[in-house]
Amino acid sequence: MVKKLIQHGNSAALVIDKPIMEMLHITHETSFELSTDGKNIILSPQNTVSQESDILESLKNINKKYGNALKRLGE
Repeated sequence: MVKKLIQHGNSAALVIDKPIMEMLHITHETSFELSTDGKNIILSPQNTVSQESDILESLKNINKKYGNALKRLGE
């Protein structure tokens, strides 16, 4: 898909089509991290809250399943 930048005040904007927004589960309120590898622009949605909760849930499951073994290894 080829897209062109549009004028937005003194800046430029890239319009993201609704089907792509739905596929990526993003909305108009989604925050993004913008980075580059020197040639490409990388736009990554910020899902820090869900990632943090996923990590905490995984740690909880690991401690539940392997807690005793981990304690013994720490001794």
